Amino acid sequence: TNLGLEYFITEESSITGSVFYRTSKSEDETENTNQRFINSTLDSETFRTEDEGEDDENYQFSLNYINNLDDDGQKLTVDAQYSNGVEDKTNIIQENNTLPNDNLIVLENVFEKETQNEYLIQADYVLPMGDAQFEAGYRGTFEKTETDYRLDSLNQTTGLFDINQDLTNLFAYTENVNAVYTQYGNKYGKFSFLLGLRLENTQLKGELTSLYDSSELEDQLGVDVEANFDKNYLGLFPTVNVIYELGENENISLGYNRRINRPRGRYVNPFPSRSSRTNIFQGNPDLDPAFSNAFDVGYLKRWDKLTLTSSVYYQRETDSFERIQEETGETTTDGIEIIRSIPINLSTNDRIGVEAGMLYNPAKWLRLNSSFNFFQFKTDGAFNGIDYGTTNTSWFARFSSKVSLPAKIDWQTNAFYRGPSSTAQTENGGIFSLNLAFSKDILKDNGTISLNVSDLLNSRKRTSYTETEFFTSDSEFQWRQRQITMGFVYRFNQPKERNRNGDRGNRNNDEGDEEIEG
Repeated sequence: TNLGLEYFITEESSITGSVFYRTSKSEDETENTNQRFINSTLDSETFRTEDEGEDDENYQFSLNYINNLDDDGQKLTVDAQYSNGVEDKTNIIQENNTLPNDNLIVLENVFEKETQNEYLIQADYVLPMGDAQFEAGYRGTFEKTETDYRLDSLNQTTGLFDINQDLTNLFAYTENVNAVYTQYGNKYGKFSFLLGLRLENTQLKGELTSLYDSSELEDQLGVDVEANFDKNYLGLFPTVNVIYELGENENISLGYNRRINRPRGRYVNPFPSRSSRTNIFQGNPDLDPAFSNAFDVGYLKRWDKLTLTSSVYYQRETDSFERIQEETGETTTDGIEIIRSIPINLSTNDRIGVEAGMLYNPAKWLRLNSSFNFFQFKTDGAFNGIDYGTTNTSWFARFSSKVSLPAKIDWQTNAFYRGPSSTAQTENGGIFSLNLAFSKDILKDNGTISLNVSDLLNSRKRTSYTETEFFTSDSEFQWRQRQITMGFVYRFNQPKERNRNGDRGNRNNDEGDEEIEG
């Protein structure tokens, strides 16, 4: 549910308030077969299931103030936002021997509640000056995530569930980012440029509540970590873009920017996952942000119905955090070695690639858009005496279309394919995804009904094969199966295409954050 209201203070200024609420339930099932070979002969086999139920509740309050200070484009905008999200998970884990005998190994109940609170404050000022334009602003995001985790294990002697104090914990992760930024753009003849600079301070803070002190925690987790930390990173992030007009519809461009990539909460939580007895994922509180510098050279050409773009780019990222898999030195009760997957600031990554794009409007009722990106990446890094350096190539492509059907129905298609890739330990398979959407305006264009199909072919699956000196692993992961949703939007006294705020918020604030797959 999304409800918004705009109040005009004067003809040039207004305040907009909105409320968003969403609740959902989901169920996931995971199956894991583990085979142990001795001298190429199958010695034992286990079968593990996870039945997870999840209840999600999210709400958000937003306020926006906009003041058009004059008729020449001078403008002041202020935004404030608060959002809250709660994920309540219950996971039943059962593992049995299937070879050479059939008996219960473990039965566990996992209770996990993740609460996320985030505040956003942003202010932007825009001052046009003829062909030039000056902009300045502030953006602050303050986010805290608390993960309350409890594990109950079946005591097969008593038949009762006991709380596993070794893994039960409360972990709080705080990410506070304060940034001031400015940019200036101008045009001289056939040359135009945009110069931007962002000064940003990032605070990353972790607080762990557990029965163990630091030394006991290190013994329990098997790694040397400081789970309670408070780190600050102050940095300058410049942006430079220069364009030269070869003709009225043709130009070349040069660009440079610096970015920061911060670790997410799951990547710094030191407590291991329960997805497998023998192959666990464990966060690393010692992770630092990664920083990258990117350069690109681009070319653009427009015709009446066709626009083509192309570019060559180079990016270097330092302190890149990547997942490695290593032996823990521990074994299960039945003597199988436990392997740990853990993210570390492993390497320096170099990426060079080419990108091409096309926008084609052959008719009023048809719009086509596509892009293709091919790149080579080189990783240079070592950990615990093991070289994880590698060189590989990969590619991805996107396609979208918008078709206006009879009866004023809009049909949109979005397709994405990411090609295979590999690291020093793992080969990742390709991923294909296809989404469809249909929409129609009703009630004198004040309302819109929509039908969306996500992952039409049910093919958005991540597959990987990992091979080390000690083990091999095949995995397939699918976050969600095909989904079909229907929606309805009604606008009170508001034109459909009204967008008073433009693209504020992206102004010289390209932080480069990406959700890292776990």
